[in-house]
Amino acid sequence: MGATATLSTSDLAVAPGGDVTCQVMVRNAGELVDQFTVDVVGDAASWSHAEPPVVNLNPGESAPVLIRFAPPRDAGVYAGAVPFGVRVISREDPHGSVVEEGVVTVGAFTDVAAELVPAKAEGGRKAKYEVAVDNVGNAPALLRLRAVDPEDELDFRLDRSEISLPPGTTAFVRLQAKPRRTFLRGEPKRHPFQVEITPEQGDPLLAQGTMVQRQLLPKWLLPAVIALLLLAGALAALWFSVLKPAVKSAAREAMQQESAEIKQKSEDAAGAAGAAKEESKKAAANAEQALGALGLKPGDTSGTPTLPKPAEKGEPVTFRIDVTAPIVANTGSFTEISFTPPDDKKTVLIKDIFFENAKGDTGTAQLVRDANGTRTVIRVIGLGNFRDRDEHVQEPLRFQPGEKIVFRVSCQNPQPKGACTPSVVLNGRAE
Repeated sequence: MGATATLSTSDLAVAPGGDVTCQVMVRNAGELVDQFTVDVVGDAASWSHAEPPVVNLNPGESAPVLIRFAPPRDAGVYAGAVPFGVRVISREDPHGSVVEEGVVTVGAFTDVAAELVPAKAEGGRKAKYEVAVDNVGNAPALLRLRAVDPEDELDFRLDRSEISLPPGTTAFVRLQAKPRRTFLRGEPKRHPFQVEITPEQGDPLLAQGTMVQRQLLPKWLLPAVIALLLLAGALAALWFSVLKPAVKSAAREAMQQESAEIKQKSEDAAGAAGAAKEESKKAAANAEQALGALGLKPGDTSGTPTLPKPAEKGEPVTFRIDVTAPIVANTGSFTEISFTPPDDKKTVLIKDIFFENAKGDTGTAQLVRDANGTRTVIRVIGLGNFRDRDEHVQEPLRFQPGEKIVFRVSCQNPQPKGACTPSVVLNGRAE
């Protein structure tokens, strides 16, 4: 055996941006002078190191090595317990190397940034914005949004008033500002306002914005109306002075010519009507003979064929996928259920997607297409933002034969609440 190692403690806690240390006692258990390399393995390896990283020991000799853990204050280092291992590698006897394990708990910190895009917008009746909120902390953040107008001259409508953001993610919330009073003409008016973003802990953030209210009537409208009135007056004068007398004379001549033509045509039509009457009698007689040959009487419509209505293309299908996902500290860890439509020879077209979150779980859900191992994310939705959510897609989602539908859930519920149990229902047709 080349080496033995003993940790002074296997359970540590550290705040992001700070550091914490423990000691590992390395002993040469071999019979030769040996060199030992000490390092840290596991998720904590990128922000920890040994001091010194290499020690030389005689047989039976021991030496302490300091292990320092210094996680950065970054959203990439998630809050919670992080397992680690201290590895001692013997140069003379690599197979005699040892690993001592422990856990370092990284503390949580909240850091949220917000911005209004655009900061200024113009409109006569309303203006539209988006509130961009970034969670640059290392723990999920539950935020509440509220728009405030100091002069109380605007009405606001937020797409969502509460959002749940995993660490290192961004959310966009639509905002509409509408002035309570409008005006037809006049100079533009500026209405400053702000959006409050309040986390569960800490002070609220403020995103500043301005609505520039314009007049309802466009500036070109009055000159255009005046020009139209002048044109209408000129056309009226032209009509009464020139066009109207010429039209009356032409109309009189046309009426006389038309009367002569109508008289001639009426005489021709009377002769044609007599011939048509005789032809009609012959056609009725031939029709009675034809019905008699078929064994039918005139007026009998019981044998009239009817055309079948065209069948609707494809068969209706409904799939339900339920997931029970345990609570995980890492938001990048998912529990997933794969579903393959039962008829592997038909293409499935999905038009309606209905997400259910009856317990109001917190976390992230994904709907994924799996085509022979190649995965494509179709929908990503935060569980904390809805209870029931119905989506109708204008262009159906097409799943070819053999493709799988995967429902993935990352559960960030508080421990007393237990596992997440969302589900998704897919409606469409198979053809």
